[in-house]
Amino acid sequence: MLTRKQYELLMFIHERLKETGVPPSFDEMKDALDLRSKSGIHRLITALEERGFIRRLPNRARAMEVVKLPDSISPGLGAPRPRGSFSPEVIEGSLGKPVERTEPLAEKISAPSTMEIPVMGRIAAGVPIEAIQTHSHTISVPPELVGKGEHYALEVRGDSMIEAGILDGDTVLIRRSDSADSGDIVVALVDDEEATLKRLRKKGASIALEAANPAYETRIFGPGRVRVQGKLVALFRQY
Repeated sequence: MLTRKQYELLMFIHERLKETGVPPSFDEMKDALDLRSKSGIHRLITALEERGFIRRLPNRARAMEVVKLPDSISPGLGAPRPRGSFSPEVIEGSLGKPVERTEPLAEKISAPSTMEIPVMGRIAAGVPIEAIQTHSHTISVPPELVGKGEHYALEVRGDSMIEAGILDGDTVLIRRSDSADSGDIVVALVDDEEATLKRLRKKGASIALEAANPAYETRIFGPGRVRVQGKLVALFRQY
């Protein structure tokens, strides 16, 4: 599974190679994806290379080749998305569907029902990383813990939220939402490129993403740069 930006970059490189035989420059890729800096392109290319979609060629500046394309392409992915419109970047697939049971009614009553929640990859509690990866597996949670709405889970990487009790390796349960109150711990998407788990603070028209670790500074963003993807509901930890 690719993020929308990863998919758009992969197809842009693929089409340019088909047309000219020469990969696009970083400036051309940045302009094509409407990104603010080339650092975002570097992260996207690294993610595509790690997932085996492209290969950078040694001893040749800027040279790369497309190794493969996605097996199945959603029709909606190829269409440009209006800036400012809400389209969740962390949620893919079927979310929060109850487990189907076939056992007798008496057995249903004696055993508590559960809900299967998809684990959608990793989220950074530290320096933001690409959060969207493959739907690797599911976790079973009690319905009373989930409540209403659609949910997904993410594996935490990093230590920036340790004073909020969120540790590296934890699995967080997220309720999908495009809004949050000041003080909520949220999955925040920055510049449509990077996702991170932070406490949200509203400062006028600006948004601050606040760590729970004094080693990390609070990052402040102007209007339109941060989109909420969901709010923390619970976390799970294995010992």
